[in-house]
Amino acid sequence: MALVLHSWTPSKNVYKVLIAAEYNGVKVDLAPDFTMGVSNKSPEFLKMNPIGKVPLLQTPDGAIFESNAITRYVARLKDSGLYGSSPIDYGHIEQWIDFSSLEIDSHISTILAPRYGYGVYYAPTDAVPPVKTPEEAAAAAKAKAEPKKQEEKPAAPAEEAPKPKAKNPLDLLPPSSMILDDWKRLYSNTKTNFREVAIKGFWDMYDPEGYSLWFCDYKYNDENTVSFVTLNKVGGFLQRMDIARKYAFGKMLVIGSEAPYKVKGLWLFRGKEIPQFVLDECYDMELYEWKKVDVSDEAQKERVNQMIEDQEPFEGEALLDAKCFK
Repeated sequence: MALVLHSWTPSKNVYKVLIAAEYNGVKVDLAPDFTMGVSNKSPEFLKMNPIGKVPLLQTPDGAIFESNAITRYVARLKDSGLYGSSPIDYGHIEQWIDFSSLEIDSHISTILAPRYGYGVYYAPTDAVPPVKTPEEAAAAAKAKAEPKKQEEKPAAPAEEAPKPKAKNPLDLLPPSSMILDDWKRLYSNTKTNFREVAIKGFWDMYDPEGYSLWFCDYKYNDENTVSFVTLNKVGGFLQRMDIARKYAFGKMLVIGSEAPYKVKGLWLFRGKEIPQFVLDECYDMELYEWKKVDVSDEAQKERVNQMIEDQEPFEGEALLDAKCFK
C-alpha cells in the first residue's frame, strides 16, 4: 500500500510533508478528490482519526496525524541521513522543528489569518498611556476649556470628470476572423475525437493575420530537480499571465519521468508579436526562450497539435503534467 496524504491543498502543513518526502526519496500520494469538511468527516476517515483533523497520512501500518509527526515519520523511512545520524543531530533537528512551530507558526498566523479572511485584525495599541508632566497636564486642561474656533472650510473643488480608460493596443488591431473565446470553448468541450474535432477546428479558426503562435522553452531546466517545485513554478507563471487572459491561450508541459524536468510551452497571442505589455509586466517571460511558429512548416504544425492535445510520450518522454491557460 502506498503512503496517502489526506488534506486540502495548498497547505503549509502538507508542503512540509511533501518536501521531506521528496528529499528522502519517499513517494507520497495525495488523496484524490479530497474536500475539506466532507472527506474528513466521513466514517472511513474518522476511523483513522476520530477528531477529523488533517493532514493525515495513511500507511500500511496505520494512520498518523499532526504534520510534524508525519514529517518525522517520512524523514525516518530511509536511512538517508535526512534526520541526522547522532544524538546531537537529532537534538538540533527537533530544536528547529519546535522553534518553527512555537516561535514562527504561532505568531505568523496572527498576521496572515486576517489577510486571508480567517480572523479579525486588531491594530496595535499602547497598553499604558504615557504619564504627562504637570505642565503638560495644565496645558491640556486649558486647551480643553477654551472654546474652539470654527475654521472656515474652503469650498470643495469641482470634481473632475473621470478620464476615459486607455485602451489596450491589442483592442485597436483590425478585427480578426478568429474568435478566441470560440476556440477556448471548443477546446474545453471536446472530450472525444480530439484530433478530428478540436485540432481541426483550431486550424479552421486560426488567423495568421490576427494571431501568432509561439513555442517557449525554459532556460534553466537543469534547476528543475524537485517535481512539485517545478509544477509550482509553472503554476505561478500561469497566474501572472492572467493579465493576458483576454488575448491569449497557452499550454505548458512539464516533461520527464525523473529529474531534471523540462518545461516547454505553446502560446497563442493576439497580434503578430508577443504583446509588449506581457513582456513588460510578466517577469517570467525572460526565463524562457521564445520562437515563433512557422505554420507553413508541417513539422512545427504537428508539434503544435501534440502540445494542444497533451500527447504522450511527447518528443520521446513521459509527461509529468500539462497545464492549460484559457
